[in-house]
Amino acid sequence: MIYRIYTDGSCIDNPGKGGWAAIILIDKKKIIISGKENNTTNNRMELLAPIKALKKIAKGSKVQIFTDSKYVKLGITEW
Repeated sequence: MIYRIYTDGSCIDNPGKGGWAAIILIDKKKIIISGKENNTTNNRMELLAPIKALKKIAKGSKVQIFTDSKYVKLGITEW
């Protein structure tokens, strides 16, 4: 069993109003989570989406994360 997590975050102005969202898929179940903040940055919103999603699933679970953020991808795989 593997969780598939789709994430995104954005910000109007930088810093400014921002938001993040994640869709967590496991078998035929779909969980959608999201949030917003006022004085934030784009990178912070991009990072919050997978962080919040990972907090929703059991530790040790197998996970596949899909993101359009190079910052998130490099943070997970290289840094």
